[in-house]
Amino acid sequence: MPFRANFALYAFTMATADHYIQLSSLPENIRQQVLDFIAFLMRQEQGSDPERKGDRKTPVLGLAKGMVVVPDDFDAPLDDFKEYM
Repeated sequence: MPFRANFALYAFTMATADHYIQLSSLPENIRQQVLDFIAFLMRQEQGSDPERKGDRKTPVLGLAKGMVVVPDDFDAPLDDFKEYM
């Protein structure tokens, strides 16, 4: 493995170990709050947070019906390009 990859893996492992030590040194009630917050952030990242589901609007099908009209000769060749065809 190249040096940078080894260093990145080492730095990540050390940071993870440091975080574990910090988390372990917290009182039990604070540690549980941190773990609950991590779970909340993971749910939010996945888009499955129950608190955010109420913010989503259900799309209404057919809401723009009749607003766009496609002419019958839409696929007909254009007069501007007759000399190139």
